[in-house]
Amino acid sequence: MRNLYVIGPTGSGKTWFCAALALELKELGWRVAYFKPVGTAAEDKADEDALLFRELLEMDSPPERIAPLSSSPIYLWRYDAAGSHLDRVREAYAEVTRGAEVVIIGGAPSPYHLASLGLDAAGVIRLFRPLVFTVHRVMNDLSLDLALFYQDYLKSLQAEAAGLVLNQVPRPLVDKARGLFCPVLEGRGHRVLGVVPERTEAALPGARDLVELLRAEVLAGEQGLANPVEEVVIGAMTLDSAMRYFRRAPNKALITGGDRTDLALAALETSTSVIVLTGGLYPEARLLSRAEEKGVPVLLTDYDTYVVADLLRFAGRKLRPEDRQGLEEARRDFREHCRHRQIIELIAGWQPEAGGRE
Repeated sequence: MRNLYVIGPTGSGKTWFCAALALELKELGWRVAYFKPVGTAAEDKADEDALLFRELLEMDSPPERIAPLSSSPIYLWRYDAAGSHLDRVREAYAEVTRGAEVVIIGGAPSPYHLASLGLDAAGVIRLFRPLVFTVHRVMNDLSLDLALFYQDYLKSLQAEAAGLVLNQVPRPLVDKARGLFCPVLEGRGHRVLGVVPERTEAALPGARDLVELLRAEVLAGEQGLANPVEEVVIGAMTLDSAMRYFRRAPNKALITGGDRTDLALAALETSTSVIVLTGGLYPEARLLSRAEEKGVPVLLTDYDTYVVADLLRFAGRKLRPEDRQGLEEARRDFREHCRHRQIIELIAGWQPEAGGRE
């Protein structure tokens, strides 16, 4: 059994890489399973990655076995720190991976999540002895430092590191990533397996993703939740000033207070994908009526505008089982911008006896 562990910071594109790799391996005839020891689902919901890969790989196990534990800012109320959680993860892994030749193990939002239960990245590596891939989103020069930190961390654990992918690289930084970041990383002995340019449609969450990200209530326009989001406009300006931005911003998400009905109505007369009303303030009925006519979702969140804008900095479009276009784009990016043949050769040539778990 070959265990492949994919880790990286929140919003780096771990799910994208796992999905593209799974589809590639599946086409080559490998029997592939997916396992996520530490998910991120709410108490009464299934982990989204577990749902995605259950359908993508035609797995029989229920989502709660594919992702047996879940992390949150208050996870300890759910789990006894002295409990036998490692046994629970081992049992779920044995069930989920039965008959598989390759197991893709999805990483938690960060390497330290659930460290108190022994299920941080170090614990998962000790448990499954996987071949480790890291995925990093590039935003600025500090992204290079973070990538180096991850690689040094893996080295300190004596983990089998396959290499890393620099993902969602803004177009102005692509040449810098290839000409500066890659030589620095490779000069320190770290294998760079891809530099993937940012795609606008994948860089921002869609309207449906915002509902979950912001824990929002859908007040109108539910039929438009599949709308893509290409730009974000913060509505904290006069109406006259706002109109200049509205006309230049296609398929935008407008983030504004629930008391700014004037801005929201004006946005509906331009190319708008979704309106997010902040501060828990309900809008006037005429706004909801017009949004319903236009098929534009109106979301209400208790977060203030500043918090919403900050959350969107680290959010991205989520892959879903029904998003066939997104899955095809993920695979195309994997083939065009990653050393996909080298990745497959690394997996095929890796000896599980030395670095994996039978």
